[in-house]
Amino acid sequence: MAAETLPRVPRVALYVTCLVDLMRPEIGFAAIKLLEFGGCEVIVPPDQTCCGQPAYNSGDRRTAHRLAERVLAQLEGYDYVVIPSGSCAGMIKVHYADLFSDDPGLKQRLTDISSRIYELTDFLHSVLHLENLPGRSAGCVTYHDSCSGLRELGVCDQPRALLQKLPGLEVREMKDARACCGFGGTFSLKYADVASAIVDEKIGNIQATGAQAVVLGDLGCMLNIEGRLRRLGDHKTQVLHVAQVLAGEVS
Repeated sequence: MAAETLPRVPRVALYVTCLVDLMRPEIGFAAIKLLEFGGCEVIVPPDQTCCGQPAYNSGDRRTAHRLAERVLAQLEGYDYVVIPSGSCAGMIKVHYADLFSDDPGLKQRLTDISSRIYELTDFLHSVLHLENLPGRSAGCVTYHDSCSGLRELGVCDQPRALLQKLPGLEVREMKDARACCGFGGTFSLKYADVASAIVDEKIGNIQATGAQAVVLGDLGCMLNIEGRLRRLGDHKTQVLHVAQVLAGEVS
């Protein structure tokens, strides 16, 4: 397939996501740094809100539809839309089609922009084809594949390929890297015992690698794994979003 021809300066809408905005804004700034490093003009739509995923997953289609229609309007008109979260990107790119199934107008508008919506590492690797990155790191990390990014968007090799471009960084694979961390949004609230058992297995696999940090691309997984690590007394293993590592924004 022929390589995509980029606009001279791609105008990229960064969909920050609720959790990044409220819990880890430094991830958003790292994403901006990476996109600008790749030659993009980055715009953060100021009125962006929740993508509607919590409502959709809970069966509240009316609320999810209202939020989805609002988000769609905010993201139209850009060369690309980039999202530092596999779950939110999957919601917009995959599940909005279900929400808009009875509205041909909205469904067509979604179709018009869907091919220009990317998870962050997929965009950096598959569209910008970055060979150099601002991050510099010495040490060892392991990578956790977040369920939505992996299964809905095919994000797997892209973040690893980018991490391997950082001088001095070793990426050491954990056992069952593609297995769920147990978060699953409201799943971890409704089925707390099951979720705890799942994340404990994930943590055992992380620690068995001897890596200094686990790196991932979805803040829900990040908060879940980090919270459990700290509750189990592990205050040493870092839990980092891949954007922070690639941008060199790690303390």
